[in-house]
Amino acid sequence: MEAPHNSPAAAETAASESGTVSVRLTVESPEQMQALGRRISGVLRPGDLVMLTGELGAGKTTLTRGLGEGLGVRGAVTSPTFVIARVHPPLGDGPALVHVDAYRLGGGLDEMEDLDLDVSLPESVVVVEWGDGKVEELADDRLQVLIDRAVGDTDDERRVVTLVGVGARWAGLSHEPWEPWAVDGA
Repeated sequence: MEAPHNSPAAAETAASESGTVSVRLTVESPEQMQALGRRISGVLRPGDLVMLTGELGAGKTTLTRGLGEGLGVRGAVTSPTFVIARVHPPLGDGPALVHVDAYRLGGGLDEMEDLDLDVSLPESVVVVEWGDGKVEELADDRLQVLIDRAVGDTDDERRVVTLVGVGARWAGLSHEPWEPWAVDGA
């Protein structure tokens, strides 16, 4: 398995001086990835920006499907690759889920501004796949989800997921009960 991005070699929870907190988790199947999404949805609130990073087929949309289930939004959460963004309104009192796939967008924040995400952000949870280098300026506080999988010709479904909380909003991230996914009790 490829080494996780931006994480120490040892499996641990870390806080740095730059205002980030990270937690490493292990996910064994697509069902567990979806369940992790449901778990993460429990700590999300309107105005949250979630950035998903990982290879093709890593599980970004599967995780987002779990987020949608946990948030209780309308419509099937599928990859927005060809439409760029989908808005899933809430079925109840919770926030809408705005699901963006920035894979085909190369212009950074300028191109992202055409989507009016800054307008949607205050009352929604905005999830952006492939958003690195493109949407960081939307919010000082954000949750970055890095998904690493074995590469090459393999049917290994195991993933190492690193949650990186940036900013004061995510200071308590490492104190959440992340079992059964925590790596080495982290």
